[in-house]
Amino acid sequence: MVGYQDRRLKIFAGNANRPLAEEIARHLGIELGAMEVGRFSNGEIKVMIGESVRGADCFVIQPTCHPVNENLMELLIILDALRRASARRITAVIPHYGYARQDRKARGREPISAKLVANLIVTAGARRVLTMDLHADAIQGFFDIPVDHLKAVPLIADYFRKKDLVNPVVVSPDTGGVPRARELASRLGVGLAIIDKRRPEPNQAEVMNVIGDVAGRSCIMIDDIIDTAGTIVLGAQALLERGAREVYAACTHPVFSGPAYERLANSPFKEVVVTNTIPTDPTRLGDRLKVLSVAPLFGEAIIRIHEDLSVSKMFD
Repeated sequence: MVGYQDRRLKIFAGNANRPLAEEIARHLGIELGAMEVGRFSNGEIKVMIGESVRGADCFVIQPTCHPVNENLMELLIILDALRRASARRITAVIPHYGYARQDRKARGREPISAKLVANLIVTAGARRVLTMDLHADAIQGFFDIPVDHLKAVPLIADYFRKKDLVNPVVVSPDTGGVPRARELASRLGVGLAIIDKRRPEPNQAEVMNVIGDVAGRSCIMIDDIIDTAGTIVLGAQALLERGAREVYAACTHPVFSGPAYERLANSPFKEVVVTNTIPTDPTRLGDRLKVLSVAPLFGEAIIRIHEDLSVSKMFD
């Protein structure tokens, strides 16, 4: 879609993923809204909207990725600035929703931070949220405003469909990711395998068993997030020990914290396929890192929201 003409539609971007915001704006054929997002001398966030937004339908593109707290505060302050400037409707476009893994009380005296963040976003002024591949679908219910939830699986499926892999199989790295893996397997028309694992501590995983036939097959491991990469690398090693021909990694959100780049660089993965919901450093993995753009998906969703059309129809 090029050259979308409607002065009531305005798109603003924080500093979290400016390249993605610029790509979405190019897809729509419009300029990003004029806005300064900087810092005062004491480190506090400074936001100045550089144009009138009175009566406008405003979209703020800001994933809450690393540094999570900085980017979250930027988002909240931008939302507040737009609300106080009399924007007609404000949609928080959050390609990656930080704190999503803290969606329940796993033990006593723990917070449910994903719910707290939802409350903050609504209080700051958002009247709608557009996001992608939440860690838990139930997070949509944490908001008392509409949430449009995009999926990256169709994009990932299109990529692997063109690769002509030998006897492929989709592998879920844990039981919780089975629905996502099953959807990818269905779109590719291939089988499904599951890694049954135990996690003794956060960011630690111990592979227990592989359920399904992987011997001699090209395995596609898919998850919503690759964080420290410990889980998915252990899974790849387990698949190869059980006779897999080759292993690919795929995820929506390349968090890549701590030792992730080093682990992936030393891993047996033939390719690591991710989307650009979060910025990555392509120099760390070279040609093995394949980045798929979600800009067309978000651009189409923004137009549908602005024109009061169905977003779910995009995936029918």
